[in-house]
Amino acid sequence: MERLWTPWRMEYILSEKSGQCIFCDMLEAGDDRSCYILHRGQRAFVVLNRYPYNNGHLMVVPYEHVASLEDLDEKTLSELMQLVNKGMAALRETMNPHGFNIGANLGKAAGAGVDDHVHIHVVPRWEGDTNFMTVLARIRMVPEMLDQTCSRLGAAFKESSDE
Repeated sequence: MERLWTPWRMEYILSEKSGQCIFCDMLEAGDDRSCYILHRGQRAFVVLNRYPYNNGHLMVVPYEHVASLEDLDEKTLSELMQLVNKGMAALRETMNPHGFNIGANLGKAAGAGVDDHVHIHVVPRWEGDTNFMTVLARIRMVPEMLDQTCSRLGAAFKESSDE
């Protein structure tokens, strides 16, 4: 039997679950750093995905708890896309990706892990980032711990906000 050790997940596994929305819980926690919130806008925020598809995987999330993009007003939709662009700029500056996957999974049937609070994924991609581990072992290798990624991207977001 093969084993893949993921000790950072134990904290989540053993933690008490509120049964509420993870995004709403993040906003109420009051500690952006521990929640990996990189930036707060007027209507939405940017957060690192704790279980990323790739290093630097961000999510852009509206403050409003709604299930679908069509439930959001125009100003919120506009800010979501502006934050997607800011996220891409921060990733380009700090990680130099060759491309991006950007999308939203609306509903469980579409693959949404959180299906009642809409969010947009921004996944940086590099040529050749699907290596033998992904292809043969179905294991994604992420080369940097979330705290380090959060520090680098947080500084890039702060820098762009100061301009």
